[in-house]
Amino acid sequence: MRELVTMWRHTKMVVLVALTAAVYAAILIPFKGIPLIPGITEVRPANVVPVVFSLLFGPAAAWGSAIGNLIGDLFGTLGPGSFFGFIGNFFFGLVPYAIWGHMGVLSAGVEPDMRSRRGRQVLEYALVAFLASTVCAVIIAWGLEVLKMLPFAVLGNIITVNNFLAAIILGPILLYILYPRVKRWGLLWTDIMPEEEIGRRAPAARTALLWLGGLVALILGNYLSIGVYRASAFAAGFQQFGNLAVVGKLGIVGGLAPLIVLILLAMFL
Repeated sequence: MRELVTMWRHTKMVVLVALTAAVYAAILIPFKGIPLIPGITEVRPANVVPVVFSLLFGPAAAWGSAIGNLIGDLFGTLGPGSFFGFIGNFFFGLVPYAIWGHMGVLSAGVEPDMRSRRGRQVLEYALVAFLASTVCAVIIAWGLEVLKMLPFAVLGNIITVNNFLAAIILGPILLYILYPRVKRWGLLWTDIMPEEEIGRRAPAARTALLWLGGLVALILGNYLSIGVYRASAFAAGFQQFGNLAVVGKLGIVGGLAPLIVLILLAMFL
């Protein structure tokens, strides 16, 4: 993903990083008062920003989403888990643009304007948003297992659903409104960065590995957390805060580690 580095050569891309971070944080902060897990996460309609801005601004959205989430953490949820929150949200803004157009025959070669081939575009958008939500969730949930803070089945499931609902409900509408305007203003990341600065060696393989790593990690993490270590999922897991009998288990940490590495390596294809 050479463009994650080369984008810093372009003033417009740096401005788009700042724009993404500012918009993301500005929507996150007012909802800090509606927690889903106190001190960890909250209702987040802002989760539409990384996905939509990724399809508009590419690598700038990845950096902006990570920075914006960290700024949001400063208003009530900053802690050791913020490190994994930074990485997870980086991938939340990275995955969509990296795999768009590589979902088989859905929208190959079609811009995500939600206008042409609308049905196929919405379907591909839903798949892209779900995968990005899942990858973000498994990275953060695995990280908090490492830190012995929360069971994977609590945080992994909540983040996946929380991310995906905001992205799928609001995203297609925002893209329909914003994409043609951003394109007309010359602010699409592909219009700013020259082709030789963009690394796209094996996008189909990258997409396949991300699906494999993301889905298997979510399923296996839930199986180990719920079926093996008897953790509870979603709201039922709140009563287990601080219970080291169900968090930080070596089987989850070690079992998911190869899949986390697979997700990381996929982005270099």
